[in-house]
Amino acid sequence: MRRLSLWLRKHPMVGDSCIALLLLLFDLLLFVVSDTEQTGLAIHPWYVTVPLDFLVVLPVVFRRKRPVWAAYAALLLGAVHGGLELGVAGFFAGTIAVYTLVVYAGRRHGALYLLISVTTSVLQLIVQRTDELAINIVLIVLANAFCWLLGEFVGARRAYHAEVEARLHLLETERDQATRIAVANERGRIARELHDVVAHAVSVIVVQADGASYAIRSNPDLAERAVQTISETGRGALAELRRLLDVLRNEDADNEPRVPQPNANSLTELAQRVGAAGVPVDVEVDENFDDLPAGVSLGVYRIVQESLTNTLKHGGPGAKAVVKVHREADGVRIEVSDNGNGVRPVPVPARGATSAVAQLPGGNGLIGMRERANVLGGKLEVGPRPGGGWRVHATLPVRLDS
Repeated sequence: MRRLSLWLRKHPMVGDSCIALLLLLFDLLLFVVSDTEQTGLAIHPWYVTVPLDFLVVLPVVFRRKRPVWAAYAALLLGAVHGGLELGVAGFFAGTIAVYTLVVYAGRRHGALYLLISVTTSVLQLIVQRTDELAINIVLIVLANAFCWLLGEFVGARRAYHAEVEARLHLLETERDQATRIAVANERGRIARELHDVVAHAVSVIVVQADGASYAIRSNPDLAERAVQTISETGRGALAELRRLLDVLRNEDADNEPRVPQPNANSLTELAQRVGAAGVPVDVEVDENFDDLPAGVSLGVYRIVQESLTNTLKHGGPGAKAVVKVHREADGVRIEVSDNGNGVRPVPVPARGATSAVAQLPGGNGLIGMRERANVLGGKLEVGPRPGGGWRVHATLPVRLDS
């Protein structure tokens, strides 16, 4: 039954044709058994009655495609049909037109048509001097009023369903937009991760390769250690790159095991790798950062990693670095300093800026650190030390209840 209802909604003329056919059959039945004394109908030749019966119900077939034209066609043909007293199909076609106009064309069209239709019907009754005139007028008014109220109910229901569908469509659109925004944010995060991984690994590899090229003849053992460091760094970078690229390529990889993200507990290992690359690093970190949120813990690691990568790139010969990461009551304080004397990008304060975050030109590494701090709600200060070298200071708030 539900399928039939849905099919009729998609093909409205089929249902309207059935209604028109019922009205036509009813009037033809009256014509077949017509007896003026029993039915009160005038007797006309079949070639007059049958075509007019067919024409008067024809507008009902097109009532939903052309509601206004169909309504006034039914009114005109119904006036002729009623004037010749051929049956009741014209009257019912007129009441159906009232309902159709209220639902599909609006109250204004419906009210105007109702006024014209009732007036025409009452004038016909007066001209024909019908018996029980008052009762017939009341019946006409009640029938048209009923169709009007039915049209109001159905029209309000259609408007309600249209509003619900519009809101559902809007919600779907907003959900799609939110999904696209989330995807864009995730891609931005992955881009920052890729930059950090590649920049650190390439910097270590370049430094070690330069050292190996100088020591390959004079100190083969040192060159061998440098080559091993290059190999280990490259493998680690490739593993991280595969994991990050899998996120982009594989939409169904959420349940697959992956290499865990580095975090604040991996800072000692990071310092050892940088020390093996040629820059000694003193580490002062708290023992355990397990209670840090994952995003903050990763942010601590990446800021320290990028700072040490800059020391490798720009620190120059004899550079040393100091990493201090301490957990405080409401956050994490990070300080990475070195005594290098290489050329660094000079921080330029933003025009009119009051933030402690410097607007840094140059490479994407410093920009990435600043973005990480901003995303996590923290502050970042980057600049030269008074006694020489470079200093990165960041504070990241920790909200354990979130």
